[in-house]
Amino acid sequence: MKKIVVVGGGAGGMELITKLGKTLGKKGKAEITLVDIANHHIWKPLLHELATGSLDEGTNAVDYQVHGANKGYLYQRGALTGIDRENRQIILAPLYSADGRLILDERRLDYDYLVIGIGAISNDFGIPGVKEHAFTLDLTEQAMILRERIQDQFMQHASGQRQGKMKVAIVGAGATGVEMAAELHHMTQTLRKYGYKLEQDLLDLTIVEASDSVMPALPKSDLRQSVHDKLLELGVKVSTSTMVTEVTKQGLTTKDGQLIEADLIVWAAGVKAPEVLATLGLEVNRANQLMAADTGRTLSDDRIFTFGDCASIPQEDGSFLPPRGQTARQVALMIGTNLTRLLKDPNAKLDRYVYKDLGSFVNLAHFNTVGNMFSFFHGGLQLVGCPARFVYASLYRRHIISLHGPLKGSMILMIHGLNRLLRPQLKLW
Repeated sequence: MKKIVVVGGGAGGMELITKLGKTLGKKGKAEITLVDIANHHIWKPLLHELATGSLDEGTNAVDYQVHGANKGYLYQRGALTGIDRENRQIILAPLYSADGRLILDERRLDYDYLVIGIGAISNDFGIPGVKEHAFTLDLTEQAMILRERIQDQFMQHASGQRQGKMKVAIVGAGATGVEMAAELHHMTQTLRKYGYKLEQDLLDLTIVEASDSVMPALPKSDLRQSVHDKLLELGVKVSTSTMVTEVTKQGLTTKDGQLIEADLIVWAAGVKAPEVLATLGLEVNRANQLMAADTGRTLSDDRIFTFGDCASIPQEDGSFLPPRGQTARQVALMIGTNLTRLLKDPNAKLDRYVYKDLGSFVNLAHFNTVGNMFSFFHGGLQLVGCPARFVYASLYRRHIISLHGPLKGSMILMIHGLNRLLRPQLKLW
């Protein structure tokens, strides 16, 4: 039986593995295996909500092992460290427990076709102090560590053991940074309702952005301005066209010599492909992304495919696919179709991906949501407020239904809705 291995259980990887499990794995046409360093999946665009307690990982996580048993694929936990292309095997690093105990030795998994979709990690651009003093939101574990630190600081302020403002600096005014800022204000309001003795103006929050506007991915300047205005209304200080040169315990040092003091620093300034990709013997670009054709096939090996932020895929106009969730999902599903064809005919003609910008949305907690749909068609349709929030929420709903099917997915979403009514707005433990 042919073996397909997918490395990376993010949003695109999960939809791909679900498709392959349903169409091939359950029918005994191929053995499908998912490899990921974690044991569960949470939709990455919601990690900022996990970091503030607005999202409960217990009710929103998808267990890979259980999901695989239901959907027709196998699961192996581990980190990719190498590829033996001659023997068609991937190499997984030894797996250790949190206290350093060896759980699993180094392992090798056979494949006939390999798909790499391990996404991206935060890019510190070589700036001193980022790794030591700033929090990132690449993984569920990082979000939960950040949540604990945020809650500790709120507790200290509420008890009077920490005086003055709670100074927070967020580097990067893209979706993650902007949404994180709004969630922190929502968290402050909610904690006050729960009895925390917090001043109305407790948060001293600054967003630092190197470009000349917030949310540079939004195509419409009035939408960017709307986000900017709402942040100012919330009391957020917005410093655009500002470059950070160093991160210290005291805060951020900018190119012009300014010190932005901060007790807590969140780094959301950009992403890059994981460094391991440059060690696999496959062609990569300067950003460590795997070089691939618009079929998803890597330029180095016809049996290896890639998608998402870790892939560099060209378009007809000479540009490359942007690091967007929509492109990761669409390319991943296309690769699923191409692999199904290859199993039937190794010389089959493969689909090619043509990028169309379906739009961008940013959700500022319950304060506002703005976005643009179908940007490829005459500039698209602008949405603000409730309509925008409905579309934004529908992206997650579609993801859940894709993973679990219409019936089970709808029931899960119904349970999520009931939880929002019955459970606290924030998870504090």
